[in-house]
Amino acid sequence: MSDKIFIFDTTLRDGEQSPGASMNMQEKFRLAQQLVKLQVDVIEAGFPVSSVGDFECVKNIADHLEGVQVAGLARCNPKDIDTAWEALKGGENPRIHTFLATSDIHLKHKLRKTRMQVLELAVAMVKHAAQYTSNIEFSAEDASRSDLDFVCQVFEAVIAAGATTVNYPDTTGYALPGEFGEQIRYLMERVPNIH
Repeated sequence: MSDKIFIFDTTLRDGEQSPGASMNMQEKFRLAQQLVKLQVDVIEAGFPVSSVGDFECVKNIADHLEGVQVAGLARCNPKDIDTAWEALKGGENPRIHTFLATSDIHLKHKLRKTRMQVLELAVAMVKHAAQYTSNIEFSAEDASRSDLDFVCQVFEAVIAAGATTVNYPDTTGYALPGEFGEQIRYLMERVPNIH
């Protein structure tokens, strides 16, 4: 495993969800240019399927910036992934960032799916994204409230399917820093293909 730390910035996507924080296309592009100057490795430029405006912003950033990976967020469904690719495909090293919840509470109340169904969907959608690019990130939404052994199983499967980055987010701010560190250590020790 490399000792390089990669900086992934989601200001243009997640940061814009803060109350009162919205940017037009020119403002997003100017901020993206500054992130490149700061040598950010990956800029998550938006959620292309969410609106025509967000699609156009992601496309503009991907088409015109050099020296950075531009990512677009996509739920684990073909339409989201296809739309993300359409926005990103003009970039140097476009990244499709797809996500799916793994916590039992989300499986039961949000997705209404079993663990096996979620595992199969995650693998299928990473394979779908792999038709377009080898730069695929998979996030286990609500990971810190998930069964760690299930997350290990999902991560191992999506890596085998083509994910080159896995993300373990504390979506709801549930975990304490020490707990979170232990969870990451657990994943690193038990997902055989994580490196």
